[in-house]
Amino acid sequence: MTILFLLILASAVAWKVYQLTKAPRDGALRSVTLCLMCAALSYPVAMPGGASGVDTVAGHGAAKLIQNILLLGTVYFLMCFYLYSSADRTTSRRRARREALFVLGVAAILVISATTVQHEVFAGSFSTADMTITQLAASYGVAGLYLTYALGAAGIWTVGYARLSPRPHSTGLWITAVGLLAMAAACAVRAVFVATRWQGGTVPRGLMSAVAMLLVLSILLFVVGVSYSGARSRLSALRVWRQHRRGYRRLEPLWRLLSDRFPETVLASRPTVLETWGVRGVHRLYHRRVVECRDGLVRISPLMDDLTTEDLLAMNATILASRLRSAAAADVLGAEEAQPVIPLAVPKIDSAGADAAHLFALSDALRAA
Repeated sequence: MTILFLLILASAVAWKVYQLTKAPRDGALRSVTLCLMCAALSYPVAMPGGASGVDTVAGHGAAKLIQNILLLGTVYFLMCFYLYSSADRTTSRRRARREALFVLGVAAILVISATTVQHEVFAGSFSTADMTITQLAASYGVAGLYLTYALGAAGIWTVGYARLSPRPHSTGLWITAVGLLAMAAACAVRAVFVATRWQGGTVPRGLMSAVAMLLVLSILLFVVGVSYSGARSRLSALRVWRQHRRGYRRLEPLWRLLSDRFPETVLASRPTVLETWGVRGVHRLYHRRVVECRDGLVRISPLMDDLTTEDLLAMNATILASRLRSAAAADVLGAEEAQPVIPLAVPKIDSAGADAAHLFALSDALRAA
């Protein structure tokens, strides 16, 4: 579960950083990128190995303090995302500065709480910490209340956007909203736990473990929701890439026959490996091959002047492929320039998909022959 979460989180950060390089002045995109980066940095610090390493270098309790500050940064930048999305740049910046003062005040309380007690006090986890110590309880309680406020507000905003958005964007927003509201609920319950334990009460360990698991799952839902639309569009683009690459190879027999007979119809030199496997290169090569096949059919059609248009429309792909092979092998110099052009493999429906389907059928017949 941990490895899956880290992989999803790292993928989400990488995707948002890539988007940010395309639009560096987009305040909303910058905010959600920083939000995910803070979340990604806080998680390794919270793990046992990372926490012990940080505590060894910076002293006991440093890992806990860094983790909490990074979590504050996560929810702060999340709020900034909504602020930049809901208002103009000037208003958004003013609101973001006001929220920054709030979160800095919370961070100051955490730092003061951590520096006014012995470092060993913060060495334990939430479930084992001695909440009767006021500084420790204040650190956990104030952070939990701020997280509840910020995550709850963000979750409510997300619900509003999800109701107004069409699919598939609304699906990602609903997943994000569920994750945010679940995180807010978990933080609120943990704040109640802190108050209870500060007064000397006890909380069942199983209940604390359940809330901790809810928090982890809600963060995972949030990351999935934020990345849902982008991942869905990438998968759709991948399907188109696969279709075009298969189509490019599928048109090889027809293109080879026509380009050998009319080499001047070839628009460019042999494709490179990068073009063959690259995203844009595959689309360009596919459409270029379709155009070259169409040009070749226009050039070869006068060599089939013994057939009428009605004959060609009624002819199946296998027979037409045989006639094309005979016409391409005919040694009639200049005959194609002296005869009228006859439409070959023309679809009844005027669409790119229907046109490609006719070319595929003709090419498949040539391959089978």
